[in-house]
Amino acid sequence: MDNSTLLSIVLGLAIVAYLLYALVIQPKKTAPESNAPKQHSPLQLQAYERLILLVDRIALPNLISRTPSQGLSASEMQFVLTKNIREEFDYNVTQQIYVTPEAWNALKNLKEKNILYINQVAQELPPNATGMDLQKYVLNFLVNEPKANLHELVSEALSFEAKKYL
Repeated sequence: MDNSTLLSIVLGLAIVAYLLYALVIQPKKTAPESNAPKQHSPLQLQAYERLILLVDRIALPNLISRTPSQGLSASEMQFVLTKNIREEFDYNVTQQIYVTPEAWNALKNLKEKNILYINQVAQELPPNATGMDLQKYVLNFLVNEPKANLHELVSEALSFEAKKYL
């Protein structure tokens, strides 16, 4: 196992541990005991809806299936994939004011981790690799590293938080 794979696994485990602590364990410990009904803005629920959609759109399997690779080199495909992730994220950046800091940090970590995976896989490809090669190797990486599919955990955490507003 090379250092980049080990780093990816450690990073993934750290993010998962942080999410579990921040979104599940910590709120149970610090939840205020109150009988007063909570007042929530419909904008908060809509923000969670948009962010769950964002998670789905930047999930690597979904992003790859929407991105045509014909005629692109691996480096061009790397640019397109990372650009799409950044644009999707930037388009939804204002939603952070409606969600918890933990939810927003989980989303930022997902974005960064997906870009990291794309860049790591691209570095391992030969110089003459095609965009299709990059897509195949990224998907193969996700299959071989189940912890790399952080989008499912982030989506579940956002959904869990959104249910608090129902």
